[in-house]
Amino acid sequence: MIRVEAATLQEAYSKAASELSCSVVELDINIIQNGSNGFLGLFKKNAIIDVQRKGDNHKEFKENKSSSVLHQERQKEIDVPSSDEKKDKNRRAKNRRAKNKNREFIPHEISEKNPETGALPPKEESFFKEEPSLEIVKHTSKELKQTLVVSTAIDQNFHQEKRSMNDIIDEVNVQIKHLFKYSCFTLESPMVSKYNDDTILIEFSGEDAALLIGKEGYRYKALSYLLYNWINLKYGLNIRLEIAEFLKNQEEMIEKYLVPVIERIRNSGKGQTKILDGVLIKIALEALRSEFPEKYVGIKSGKDGGKFIVVNDFNRKNA
Repeated sequence: MIRVEAATLQEAYSKAASELSCSVVELDINIIQNGSNGFLGLFKKNAIIDVQRKGDNHKEFKENKSSSVLHQERQKEIDVPSSDEKKDKNRRAKNRRAKNKNREFIPHEISEKNPETGALPPKEESFFKEEPSLEIVKHTSKELKQTLVVSTAIDQNFHQEKRSMNDIIDEVNVQIKHLFKYSCFTLESPMVSKYNDDTILIEFSGEDAALLIGKEGYRYKALSYLLYNWINLKYGLNIRLEIAEFLKNQEEMIEKYLVPVIERIRNSGKGQTKILDGVLIKIALEALRSEFPEKYVGIKSGKDGGKFIVVNDFNRKNA
């Protein structure tokens, strides 16, 4: 008798027949363990059999086979609970469910009564035996208010760090060069410098500078918003973005357009511009506010969504 181990029973049969030089039908087989593929390659088991040719030491092989079967049956008895145990387990579960179901329909006060005396159990003492005094409440409220004020001030002014303009310019210069290092545009190295005390000048030039502006300045507008939101949020500074003198040309154009508009406003006391888009409305707004500091200068939206600037007197109401 020999013991054969293989991935499957079929492979074990073939292997045993090969080792005993006979066909599978001439084998007397005792299965010790069935093969199993496991789960995702884990807990895999090989098939194990005891096998001999029919007629060889039949008595000994039969005893081994019966002992193996007996071992498997005992293992099953251990793993599978008896019918009495099942009944007892089901009875306990049924009683538990019935108890929980009845508890749902009993009011909280009645369900907690002692079944013998009918008295309610004593209430648990509160964690705080005494109510907090008014002084403690006031003190806590004052501390909380101070904390909120300090945290709000930090949130609103977190970018107002005391740093020199030169340090900020050097840092922004490095970051912008890194930002455009792998761009698809052929540009010269961006230049970052001081425009005034609260504004940074960023200049782009090169072969593809016009492409960076885009049709009707849409790329210029997007890049301007991106840089402004970053620099203003982190450093508390404004930006002036210049790409191949695009901003300079726009300012000159708006300056010429605003000459008759300003004259009309001076004569009538009020007026408005035509529909302006993109950076033009920002330039016009700054120019008109500088020209008429005593008047209301604001942006309005038209029916078609276009924006224009209106100038008129402030509405003052008597107190």
